[in-house]
Amino acid sequence: MSNLSDPIADFLTRLRNAGAAAKTEVIAPYSKIKAEIARILKQEGYITDFEVDTSGKFPQLKVRTKMSGRTSAIKGLKRISKPGLRRYVGASKIPRVLNGMGTSILSTPQGIVSGREAKKSNIGGELLAFVW
Repeated sequence: MSNLSDPIADFLTRLRNAGAAAKTEVIAPYSKIKAEIARILKQEGYITDFEVDTSGKFPQLKVRTKMSGRTSAIKGLKRISKPGLRRYVGASKIPRVLNGMGTSILSTPQGIVSGREAKKSNIGGELLAFVW
């Protein structure tokens, strides 16, 4: 396993590549933040399910992608806040992704939430990614 400077971007890239290759399962190293991002993706309907596999030396996150024929439910993923340039937004400035057809993922004081939940709760935070 290599030393990654941005494990969230690595996780999103694995999901993007699996969708492009029409793979039904993605395996990534486990972390709490990746599991929370997977929970948001499942809640919003972009993936079928996810689970944590602790049978090996290091825990892994197994994500089952949602496929419609040979196309993935995830059309695109974009990492917004990066280690070199963090992006923070207030509750009133949370962007809409594809005029509401996509989802933004935020890290807030209440945990990792979708942009819709953050607006409803009137909380801002670090803008992690866009999914559509």
